[in-house]
Parts: sequence; structure tokens; C-alpha cells
Amino acid sequence: MNIKQIEVLRTLLATGSTIATAKATGLSQSGVSRLLQQLESSLSLTLFIREKGRLAPTPEAVLLARDAQNILLAVDRMAGHAEDLRSGAAGPEMVRIGLPSSMWENFAPAMLVDYVRSFPGVRIETFFETTVAINKLVEERVIDIGFLRMEGETGPGIDVEEVATGESVCVIPIDHPLTELAEITPQDLRNAPLIMIGHQRPNRMALDRTFTRAGVKPLVKIETHTNSSACSYVAHGLGIAILSSFYANLYRSLPVVQRPFVPKSVQKFGLARAKGIPLSIAATALSDALRRQIQLSQDH
Repeated sequence: MNIKQIEVLRTLLATGSTIATAKATGLSQSGVSRLLQQLESSLSLTLFIREKGRLAPTPEAVLLARDAQNILLAVDRMAGHAEDLRSGAAGPEMVRIGLPSSMWENFAPAMLVDYVRSFPGVRIETFFETTVAINKLVEERVIDIGFLRMEGETGPGIDVEEVATGESVCVIPIDHPLTELAEITPQDLRNAPLIMIGHQRPNRMALDRTFTRAGVKPLVKIETHTNSSACSYVAHGLGIAILSSFYANLYRSLPVVQRPFVPKSVQKFGLARAKGIPLSIAATALSDALRRQIQLSQDH
């Protein structure tokens, strides 16, 4: 028994004619008869008898009519629900995404503007955390996707796709004398007040080693833990920050200037998801929205 056979049964009950049923279903008359015979065989019931050139339903067929109607209504509802899922009119109750703390102010709202229009039936929950925390949230399946800095090994339950890169830059107040330089070295920053990020984090420790090798003791004026606060401090003339160009590009509207920091250092950023767990259409679309916003934020 299949859906097409049930559709033929419903239409025959309404029309009493194989010719009319063939027209309504897009089948040939012989195709209608064949499907009816197959249905009767699978049910072990006679559903119609021929009287005066028309098909008359048996009492058993009449009793089955409601079942046939309910099945076809359920199929229609399923097809409609699938279309809503594809179009974004419906979806999972919640899609959850993890982002670094520095991306809450401008990046995340811009990413979501078009997405919420396309997926009105989906609620979004955003988590703004460190790379370590986002890794854990993905691995424990608390969130569907997470954007993070690729700092080393991830958990065994995580797949990470590289989606962005950055290079170390100095973010400088717009009127600072160091803006005259094409690039900046640790020696150029001797005695300059610095705004440093991520104490005891891998990238920060690598930066500390760079200063040590150069024989320069950094004058750390402010320790902070978000790139957004570092850029804001620079904009207010409180010092110079060294961070990834990926994050610095998110705050180009501030009165600051970027200059490459040498020796050159490259940072990689990835989109993390639980290994072996397919994303829903809504979560996949949110991943795509993230990629688009990354591209927009990094274009000069």
C-alpha cells in the first residue's frame, strides 16, 4: 500500500469513474485500474464493484474512506511543514551560536538582521564566551555552532572548519606619532603604554616571548580580556593595543589606526560544530550568515 494507491481510492470514492480519476490524478485509465487492484490485493478486500458502467464502492471501501482522507491530509501537512522548514517560516524551536565576547556589539546584530527575516519561526540564543568555553559548549552540544580562534587541539567530539584569518597589528590612536611608521616592532614600543589582552592565553604568551627575544620590557598600562574594550581604550588615547587584524577590523569606525606588528604572526579562526551531528536547515543558514558577515567585516 502506498500514497498513490490511497489517492486513487479517495478520488474513485468521489467520482465513481476511472476516467475522471485518471484526469484528476494525472494517471492513465489503466494506471488507475492497476493501482486499485494492487490496493485491493494488499488489503485483501474488494473495494469497488462495477454497476451500469460505474464503480460502486463496497461498504468496506466507505468505511476506509475516512482513513484514506486522514492519511492524505497528514501527507499534505508534512509536505507543507517541509516547505516551511525550507523557506524558514518554521524550524527548530531554538538555534544556538557561540561567539567571542568582542563580537557582541556590532558583528552579531549585523549578522542576524537578514537571518531573522528569512527565518521568522526560529528563536536564536547567542553565547559570548572565550575560545575554551565555546569549545566546551560545542562538544557538550549546548550550542549548534561556535566561532572561535584556532589555538591548538580541539576536543575529539568537534569538527572545526577554518573560515577566517588575521595578522597581528598595532591599534594606535589616530593622532599618535607611531602612525607615521609603515610597520611597528617591539623596539618601537619601548616605553609606550600598552593595552594587553588575554593574560595567560596562548597568543598572549607568544607575544610576551616576542618582547623578551627583542630585549624589550613591555610597559603594560591596562590588562583587558576583550578586543572590543582594547580598541575602545585606544580610541580614548589610553595606549596602544596589539591584537589580530580580524578583531581590529570590527572596530574601524573608531578613531584608531592599524599598523602591522612584526615579526609577523597569523591567527586562524574556525567554525566549530559537534562531530557527526548534521545541522538543521536553520543552523546551516545561520552558519552561512556568519560567513557572509565575516566577509563583509574584513573587506577594506
